[in-house]
Amino acid sequence: MTFDPSTLRPATRLVHGGIERTAFQETAEALFLTSGFVYDSAEQAEATFTGEVEHYQYTRFDNPTVAMFERRLAAIEGAEACRATATGMAAVHAALLSHLSAGDRVVASRALFGSCHWIVSTLLPRFGIQGTFVDGADLDQRRRALDRPTGLVLVETPSNPMLELLDLPAVSELAHAAGAIVVADNVFATPLLQQTIPLGA
Repeated sequence: MTFDPSTLRPATRLVHGGIERTAFQETAEALFLTSGFVYDSAEQAEATFTGEVEHYQYTRFDNPTVAMFERRLAAIEGAEACRATATGMAAVHAALLSHLSAGDRVVASRALFGSCHWIVSTLLPRFGIQGTFVDGADLDQRRRALDRPTGLVLVETPSNPMLELLDLPAVSELAHAAGAIVVADNVFATPLLQQTIPLGA
C-alpha cells in the first residue's frame, strides 16, 4: 500500500511518516541496534560495497532506524529526501560543504548561531570559500552583496538567540536571481511552524 504523506495532518506525519515495517509487522518502528548487516553470499557483500546493489552495510552509513527517521523528517519538511546528522552543526556544515567548493562565496546573515558564524567566518576560508555577512532584514544590503558571484545564501529565521525574522521568500528570490541556493536554519520555528522549502530555501 502506498500513500502520499503530504495528505496527512502534521501530527500524523510526525507519528507515522516514514514507517517501514519488518516481516514481523510490529505496531511501532523496530530499533535496529546493530553495527553491521548479514549478506546472503560473498558476491552480495561485494556488490553492496561496490555500490552495484542497495543493501545496508554499516550503521555508521545508514540503517533502517535512521532511514525511517529521514523519511519522516522529509515528509514533515515537504522535501523529496533528507539526510540525518548527529547534530545541527553537522547538518549546517554538511549542507555548506556539499554545495560549495574552493573559490566559491557564501552570503550569510550576521544574526546566525555563534557556531554557524564561526563556520562561515573561520572554517570555510581555510578551504578557499569566502564568507560575506549582511544584515539579515536589509534586502538592499543583501542585493548589493549578491552583485558578486555567490554559490549559497545562509540564513537563520528566527535567528538564535536574537529571534531576528527575515522575509524568506524575498531573500530566496534575490538569491535565486543571482544563481545561488538558499540554506535556512529552521531550528527555532521547526517545520511545524515554518516550512522553508516552499518559501524558497
